[in-house]
Amino acid sequence: MSEFGNMMVATALPEIFLALSGMALLIFGVFRGNAGTRLVCWGTVGALAICAFLLLGMDWSRIVAFNGMFLLDQFTGFMKLFVLIGLILALTISVRYLEQERFSRFEYPVLILFAGIGMMIMISANSLLSMYMGLELQSLSLYVLAAIRRDHVKSAEAGLKYFVLGALASGMLLFGASLIYGYTGSLDFDVIASAISTGTSVPVILFGLVFILAALAFKISAVPFHMWTPDVYEGAPTSVTALFAIVPKIAAMALLIRVLFGPFGNMIDDWQQIVWFLSAASMIVGAFAALTQNNIKRLMAYSSIGNMGYALIGIVAGTQEGIGAVIVYLVLYMVMSAGIFGVILGMRRGGIAVEDIRDLSGLSRTNPMMAYAMALLMFSISGIPPLAGFFGKLLIFKAAIASGFYVLAVLGVLASVVGAYYYLRIIKVMFFDEPADALDGQSFFSRRAVVLLSVVFVLLFILSPDALVHTSFNAASSLFLK
Repeated sequence: MSEFGNMMVATALPEIFLALSGMALLIFGVFRGNAGTRLVCWGTVGALAICAFLLLGMDWSRIVAFNGMFLLDQFTGFMKLFVLIGLILALTISVRYLEQERFSRFEYPVLILFAGIGMMIMISANSLLSMYMGLELQSLSLYVLAAIRRDHVKSAEAGLKYFVLGALASGMLLFGASLIYGYTGSLDFDVIASAISTGTSVPVILFGLVFILAALAFKISAVPFHMWTPDVYEGAPTSVTALFAIVPKIAAMALLIRVLFGPFGNMIDDWQQIVWFLSAASMIVGAFAALTQNNIKRLMAYSSIGNMGYALIGIVAGTQEGIGAVIVYLVLYMVMSAGIFGVILGMRRGGIAVEDIRDLSGLSRTNPMMAYAMALLMFSISGIPPLAGFFGKLLIFKAAIASGFYVLAVLGVLASVVGAYYYLRIIKVMFFDEPADALDGQSFFSRRAVVLLSVVFVLLFILSPDALVHTSFNAASSLFLK
């Protein structure tokens, strides 16, 4: 193989390794059947861990491969690493859940692995074509995962809703891409950036960008493209809901950042207004709609909508500081979500999963360790100092104020105050309400380990926040290198 071919393969080595691992695990699963699901799950975890080490061993200086369609730099390397960590966390807390719910299927971890490949391609996309390929590989895997319990009405409904609305979003993305291709004559991000380098608004380009933004807003469940999120979160198996909450939005947000600050960086004055509205609407709807929720999975759906609104503030800021704050915020949100869903997956009574917030009544007396872990994570995600979640929001609001977006920062603070109510409500139910029937005491080591790591992280983050903050800001700097 030529030196050029070797460089291309080396650039995409993690994705190639995961693809080969996925095919090998699929073949193993076919021969072993569903009896081998646990082995396939842990094999997938091992493959993701090896892939993370391969990624860490690579040179993250800017490399463009595959005729300009694939990009590796500090930003993509850093975001890919956390996608892999998120996938490991999501799968680790899910392994025993599959057995408990009696839908232990070997395709489950393989689908997660292929979704992960799609996410990594999305993050490294340097062309509208590779962006679409990565997005669809991720989406198709997630559609199947949402409906994987074929004998369960809610799961089938969730999968169908997600598929229909996701197909609509994909159509919008393709239509927007076709408009941009029609004007610039290229799908390549660098060529598109050169074609609109004057900074003047071209109606066709702006029209195409609006369609692409709408499609990506759907993927991060930003208002008004959030309608699928509560129903899919509630209807999908809880392990799949955990996956949706922990990982895909990191990849979609990374892609959104790459698209806006790459080919459309010179149109910041145009798209900034759109993202401002998406951010404000997501924070407001996420805060107020969650107030009336009794199902904890629906509550977490609205929580995710609100949290994506906060993250979008950093994009609106349009600075290196803003993007660095977004990266920090996403990493903290991922860790907190993994811990929260580790607790939610343990909500079982008489061997049956329960999802109502009232099922946590008096948990501090029947299962104090679970109650205190959940309380700390809820305090953190609501932004109470000195826990990790506070620093994420602080950096986001600081970036907005530095760029002069005072109204958006104030809206964010007010939405945080409203949102704190429904997080604190869960704590009130656990610590002050009369105990309901005790939840099952059985908790598996892998799930306990993830919850413990999450709790330790949010507690001790204050001791050394600079490590993550500086690394995130350095990763963001690669987006602004010309």
